[in-house]
Amino acid sequence: MAIVTGVIVANLNFIQPIENLIAVDFNLSKSVVGALAMVTQLGYAFGLLLIVPLGDIFDRYHLIQVMIILSIGSLLLAFWAPNVAVFSVATTLIGITSVAPQIIIPYAGYLAPSDQRGKVLGIVLSGLLTGILLSRSFSGLLGSIVPWQDIYLIAAGIDLIFLVIVHLYLPRDARGHQNLHYWPVIQTLPKLFRQQKALRGSAINGFCMFGMSNVLWSTLAFYLAAQYHLGSNVAGLLGLLGIAGVIAAPWIGNLIDQRSPRLTVGLGMIFSGIAFVVFWLLGVWLIGLIVGIILLDLGTQFSQVSNQAIVQSLNRHESSRNNSVFMFSYFLGGSLGTLTATTAWSHAGWTGVCLVAVVFLIIALVAHFVIGEPEKLGQEDD
Repeated sequence: MAIVTGVIVANLNFIQPIENLIAVDFNLSKSVVGALAMVTQLGYAFGLLLIVPLGDIFDRYHLIQVMIILSIGSLLLAFWAPNVAVFSVATTLIGITSVAPQIIIPYAGYLAPSDQRGKVLGIVLSGLLTGILLSRSFSGLLGSIVPWQDIYLIAAGIDLIFLVIVHLYLPRDARGHQNLHYWPVIQTLPKLFRQQKALRGSAINGFCMFGMSNVLWSTLAFYLAAQYHLGSNVAGLLGLLGIAGVIAAPWIGNLIDQRSPRLTVGLGMIFSGIAFVVFWLLGVWLIGLIVGIILLDLGTQFSQVSNQAIVQSLNRHESSRNNSVFMFSYFLGGSLGTLTATTAWSHAGWTGVCLVAVVFLIIALVAHFVIGEPEKLGQEDD
């Protein structure tokens, strides 16, 4: 589950290190190519809202395979795209169809014993983060040696291999088809957000923390080119620094099981906040960028694992819907972070980018202290 989650989520991030290449090829401004990256995440957010709840209705074993097949088709469309209009449609569809990981995550939480749920989710989410960070390296390095379109063709081939693996090895869903209907299920999403304080707190925190992460990653290629005259290959290599978050994920999960998700959510905000202080004060030196990226990826991982553990400790029969609400908010924040950061870069450079991150952090801190998170995870399965 961890490996497949990482492979599929990688589709979302291929565009970030090669934004400069796409801008040159299609003769686009940086703000327009930033908007293309944004619509990928926005498409993902709406896929989370409208497709992931199907996990509470249909057999998840088959649903995951259907979504991988649709994702492969979207990648092939991006490879073929002859102009920016077709590519914009393709990248939106990539976002919408790459939601299989968010069906897998609540499935893993459903299968895990309640006293080991944090640890299990930490392992699966380490796969998610590995996919995110390796996707940037994969895309950035390949973009320096082959046409950027080939990245999407290669990704489609890799996804096809893992579709076969999923078919052979993913655990069958013992629940089968549930006696639920699509629109009534979708209509419960706002109610779940209103009625569950823990879900509401996690959704707002995830919105802000992933927004901060994308503030960096959506503008890093521009900053490297302007400050250091470096290309997409270096942007991809810097993505490997996120290995710190991968290593930390299972430990974070154990810490959540033993202590409090409120503590680990707070640690995530601290790490991310310090990261942008480092970017602002020391980003003119490459070592400053390296230290800041490590801190930011740790902060993002603390937030992601903690919030997922909270969300998956809620009613297990609504686990896909709860995850849909949380991850919709999460990627809505990511898309807003991308849009505001690229706009800030165009008008105020690196200082403007860091100030956008500060705004996200302030909102996260206010929500944390006003709404708060549970001190301990609930152990109820119903």
